[in-house]
Amino acid sequence: MTKIISYAVIVLLVGFGFSWLADRPGVLSIVWQGQLIEMSLMVAASILGGLIATIMIVWWLFNTVWNSPRAAKRYFRARKRDRGYQALSTGLIAAGAGNAILARKMTARTQGLLSADQEPLIHLLEAQADLIEGKYDAARRKFEAMAQDPETRELGLRGLYMEARRQGANEAALEYAEDAARNAPYLPWAAQATLESKSRNGEWDDAIRLLDQQKAAGVIDRGEAERLKAVLLTAKAEEKFESDPKAAREDAKQALKLSKDLVPAALVAARSYLREDNLRKAASVLEPVWKNAPHPQVAQLYVRARSGDTATDRLKRAERLESLKPNNVESLIAVAQAALDAKEFGRARAKAEAAARMEPRESIFLLMADIEEAETGDQGRIRHWMAQALRAPRDHAWVADGIVSEKWLPASPVTGRLDAFEWKMPFGHVEGPIEEMSVDQALSSLPDLAKPEIREKIIEVPVAVRETAVASVQSPVKDDPSTGAKKAIVEPASTARDQQKTAQKTPEPVPFFGGLPDDPGVKKANAEPDEKTRLKLF
Repeated sequence: MTKIISYAVIVLLVGFGFSWLADRPGVLSIVWQGQLIEMSLMVAASILGGLIATIMIVWWLFNTVWNSPRAAKRYFRARKRDRGYQALSTGLIAAGAGNAILARKMTARTQGLLSADQEPLIHLLEAQADLIEGKYDAARRKFEAMAQDPETRELGLRGLYMEARRQGANEAALEYAEDAARNAPYLPWAAQATLESKSRNGEWDDAIRLLDQQKAAGVIDRGEAERLKAVLLTAKAEEKFESDPKAAREDAKQALKLSKDLVPAALVAARSYLREDNLRKAASVLEPVWKNAPHPQVAQLYVRARSGDTATDRLKRAERLESLKPNNVESLIAVAQAALDAKEFGRARAKAEAAARMEPRESIFLLMADIEEAETGDQGRIRHWMAQALRAPRDHAWVADGIVSEKWLPASPVTGRLDAFEWKMPFGHVEGPIEEMSVDQALSSLPDLAKPEIREKIIEVPVAVRETAVASVQSPVKDDPSTGAKKAIVEPASTARDQQKTAQKTPEPVPFFGGLPDDPGVKKANAEPDEKTRLKLF
């Protein structure tokens, strides 16, 4: 575009010059060797322009003829170089595709067209061809030679690192990575491998220093660098929490400044404050994290911050969490658990049902079973909620690379990747309910409470007699006027089967094997076959 504009400007200037001369006519007289030459000014300007153009053309022809041998040599050299690079490109593509025959053929052609000193990628193509053919020793020697050359040093170290990883020589691979990271901290693979190794060995200060170098070199984004630094600081704080709680607290607080939703850092800082019985500062650390990312471990530490608190005090603290994060599952669960401890069963049940409607999962239904056991003790209702827990989605846990950990870890034990653990549903577990059933259906199918006198008798009757009495739970219970004891009326099996066919309301009672149990508390009534048989309970 610039050339076009320049050409247009020059043409305009020349045209303007000739028009200016045409508007101002004149005569030019030249006396040369006694000859008088007269011409107009326009003719003189045209002759001058033609003379300049002729000189330029003659100079271009002379320069072209003079430099033609050198130009021809450059042309053939460029053509040969282009053919060599084309062969090199084809060879690298063949090596990447696993075509060893074509890769080796292109290697030979490239060596004939290009010099190895001129193009270092020829060494890479040779090494790749050796790897495809299974000549690992030859490939390693070529990578070692590349590592000695300053121009290909990084490429050679990368090849040696990958070969060491392939052969399982992790220590040798780490040495190559550290060597590369020492001279070139901007290499992502070297810095990442060194960082993971130092994290795996617990060298937190060295890992933080290397991470700062990566951030300064622009290898890693600022947000990711701050998150990883927060993870390293948290791991460092957890390691020295027992020996130096104050220093651990400072590292944890610095980690929270870099990542406000890092739950493990908040837990370390809060526990450090609680060791000093500073409940206010511990709450000031946990509450912001709870607002950003509600977590059951945060709720547990917040609610049970002081061992001497009563159940009512813990309930008030749980209500404080709910006010900070309303309409949240974890808030509802925390209040429900605290209300259960305080024996406020109605409130505990309401909060647990609300949490189950919002996000049904295993722990919520188990909590409802605990509430049922503490309030009513009805085994049928307890088993109902436990059955719902079996069909509900599993609870979240710390998961990384298929590993489920009871506590948070800074790096994955499988790959060594930093910040790998996430609070989510474990792998291999069903992510949805096994059997689709809403909470409203579960509540509507909740069994009715058994009668108090029946529950008492089930508890008091021995185990051998209890199985017999189960068949008579739905039969009427009357007082015996002679003894004052309770009597449960049991219908014969034939009568129960007839009623099942007609009414389909109650299941068929399970018959006794070999007659009624021989127990002094159970007596068989002498009645006609068409009368009901009575079973006397204590």
